[in-house]
Amino acid sequence: MKKTGLGTFICCLLASTSSLAAGVYVKDIKISGLERVEPETVLSYINIKKGSTTSDEAMNAALKNLYSTGLFEDISINVDSASVMQVKVSENPIISQVLFDGNDKIDDDMLTSEVRLSPRSTYSRAKVQEDVRRIMEVYRRAGRYATVVNPEIIRRDQNRVDLIFNINEGPAAVIDKINFIGNEHYSSKELQEVIMSKESRWYRIFSSSENYDAEKTEYDKELLRRFYLKKGYADFRVISNVAELSPDKKSFTLTFVVDEGAKYKINNVNITSDIKEVNVAEFNDLLEVEDGDTYNLDNIDKTVTALTDELGKKGFAFVDVTPEVDRNSQAGEADITFHIKEGERFFIDRINIHGNTRTHDKVIRRELRLEEGDAFNASKIKDSRRNLDNLDYFEKIDINTTPKDGNRADLDVDVKEKSTGYFNVGVGYSTVNGALVRTGVTENNFRGVGQQLGFDVAVSQKSQDFDVSFTEPYFLDRRLRAGVDLFHSRQDYQDESSYDSKTTGGRLRTGWNYTDDLSQQLRYTLKEDEITSVGRYASKYIKAEEGKYTGSSFGTTLVYDKRDSANFTRDGYFLSAGGDIAGAGGDEKYYKFDGKAYWYYTMMDYYTLKFFANAGYIEGYGGKPVRLANRYFLGGYTMRGFDVGGIGARDKYTDDALGGNWMVYTGAELGFPIGLDELGLSAHVFTDVGTLGKPDNIDRADVYYSDKPRVAVGFGFQWLSPMGQIDIDFGFPIVKEKYDETEVFRLNFGTRL
Repeated sequence: MKKTGLGTFICCLLASTSSLAAGVYVKDIKISGLERVEPETVLSYINIKKGSTTSDEAMNAALKNLYSTGLFEDISINVDSASVMQVKVSENPIISQVLFDGNDKIDDDMLTSEVRLSPRSTYSRAKVQEDVRRIMEVYRRAGRYATVVNPEIIRRDQNRVDLIFNINEGPAAVIDKINFIGNEHYSSKELQEVIMSKESRWYRIFSSSENYDAEKTEYDKELLRRFYLKKGYADFRVISNVAELSPDKKSFTLTFVVDEGAKYKINNVNITSDIKEVNVAEFNDLLEVEDGDTYNLDNIDKTVTALTDELGKKGFAFVDVTPEVDRNSQAGEADITFHIKEGERFFIDRINIHGNTRTHDKVIRRELRLEEGDAFNASKIKDSRRNLDNLDYFEKIDINTTPKDGNRADLDVDVKEKSTGYFNVGVGYSTVNGALVRTGVTENNFRGVGQQLGFDVAVSQKSQDFDVSFTEPYFLDRRLRAGVDLFHSRQDYQDESSYDSKTTGGRLRTGWNYTDDLSQQLRYTLKEDEITSVGRYASKYIKAEEGKYTGSSFGTTLVYDKRDSANFTRDGYFLSAGGDIAGAGGDEKYYKFDGKAYWYYTMMDYYTLKFFANAGYIEGYGGKPVRLANRYFLGGYTMRGFDVGGIGARDKYTDDALGGNWMVYTGAELGFPIGLDELGLSAHVFTDVGTLGKPDNIDRADVYYSDKPRVAVGFGFQWLSPMGQIDIDFGFPIVKEKYDETEVFRLNFGTRL
């Protein structure tokens, strides 16, 4: 029977399909389109041999393998009628350069470190899209969620391309609203003051607190926890925190869901010890918590630190102090037991220092109070951390231990350096010195070895100052400071005392530490003072001092510093006492004694109370009276509420201030936040008390004088602005003499770049 045409076609198709399923013989393999890739590389990926049979599945697998290499942008594989497998490829181009356009907020170096593609690497669309995602993630971390990245290529000869990432950064996503749910005892406004994240406001132009940051909101949870645990809410927890991005990707709404729990009072406090040699009764004075107090985690932590430090000083290096809290939520009471027990005994094997790219290792090691081979001591770790913080070289300091085999551990010191060099430019106005310009260069870590080098010039309407200083903190590789100062100043005292003063000289100084807290300084000063431009109607006592005088003096100061930080003091105290004697050559002969005392205490992590006292006494000898340049003056920067030189002896006929031979200046100040911490704004209230003694060699009938204390109260603001520190004080004398000169408003402004 004869087949029709349609039947013949169907039979041929079935026969062809059957043949392909059974396999196609590959007599030879031809590869075309290669420029840089070797044929053997292609053959190794297709995994099909000459003289073998293949199938659709095998050729599809070969196609996928070749695409997965990222070497080719186009590939085709087929077997022709002569049983030759034709593999045709088009290679991906090589990247000549990677460029970024439109990135103003994030620099090229940051973006280059994030992307994977680089010059001389192979271009592929998949890799480009992956890098686009990486760039957008960088911008998301910077708070810019509306960023758009468009990749573009410019083809060059020899199959090369320039890759350009065109970036539209868009605005930073700010926090439009912060909500709190579950807070019954503290308002949402109070809780917003606790966290770092802030709602967007026009006055936060210098702050990044209004920009959304996922890591920052995680830290906000910890800040909320600390706040409630200090207020007595020991069961507090943050159930969730949700950040909702607006449809235009320009703002977020943050919502914190909290569970405050019960508020606890401390019912009973005890100290127990598993160490027989420890007499717990000796440590009761170290307790920061007492029966009846509101539960406060900060005070509990302070007690643990105090107990650990004191035990370390008594020779118990290997101890653990664990606060055990037994809470009764129904009664709202908690019992706290500080349990002292034997800690793990281990010794320091190696001290590893990381993160110091500029500061030499020895600068860090010499501040550590532990050496390799020493027994671990938590108190010495604390002292080491404070020493490093006081250097002011690092913005972050972490000291941790890494256990090793046996009873040894490595001490890991991780630091993050900050700029220690400053170019100072001062442009501003002071109510004391008028319009001012200040410029200079200061390097506190010169050459990375801790040396201090500074040059400063300050010129105002009433003063000119020039200073050069150098300090070597470890002279001859010993804990011995050595330094030199050169100075020249000119001061206009026409308004206060009808004369100008010039001082030129130099100073040699040295110092050493007896302990981390106790230090002593020695100095020798040689200077020339000159009283010039004495007014026609100036006091006769000032006219008598017109001219040049040479001073040569030796001095020493003893300092005991127990502040928690020399840079941002919150707790502790500072004491100093010193004296100078002049007369080893020169025209001046005097004894001078000075003392200072400062005490700081921070309440509720917000309010810092400072008490201070300054006193000084100077006395001439050998028939030499104390000259104007060496006397004490009060007012202006000291004794707020009074003008410069506004307190003390004053000529009855010319109203010129004559200073005094002794001085006492004391007072108290309370600093507190005003809700603008992210702008560096804070406020304070103060009380200043001071008095000034009468200068010698002056007839009492010629002067107004009283050594009765003067008192002033007031308030002020401090702004740590991007342009420098700005201080504003309003002082109001409440106890004064009728001839004293007062000053209600005082402004001091400087710029640091």
